[in-house]
Amino acid sequence: MNNLPHIYNVKTSARADGDVTAEGEGLPSLAVNAPAQFGGPGNRWSPEMLLVAALADCIVLSYRAIANASKFTWTHLSCEVDGTLDRVDGVTQFTHFTVRATLTVPAGAREQLALRLLEKAEKTCFVTNSLKAQPTLDARIIVAS
Repeated sequence: MNNLPHIYNVKTSARADGDVTAEGEGLPSLAVNAPAQFGGPGNRWSPEMLLVAALADCIVLSYRAIANASKFTWTHLSCEVDGTLDRVDGVTQFTHFTVRATLTVPAGAREQLALRLLEKAEKTCFVTNSLKAQPTLDARIIVAS
């Protein structure tokens, strides 16, 4: 890992109507638009969906790093996140995130350790730590037979 701080640069551009194009160095362009709830087409990634996706991705990638550092063997992790957008004191903001993580581990794995590592991933995820609304983790461990 490189020393902190890390700088991430994204450029967006748009015309008066249509999609916003998001670009990052070395990455494919991404078409972004308002979600259907805000009158958008509903068939593009939106800032709301990208934020929720960033949380889910960060937890999975944090778990991968923590499990690898702990030499803990696992086979699959899915992470589904619901983000609640609401108005608080006249300001539209995310007020809650529910994280449903399902982790599959091989037979004989220590389930309590798997759960502790998953909780640690949620707590150390930099996206989680950057949010005003704190997520609730609902973790499920599946032991493969």
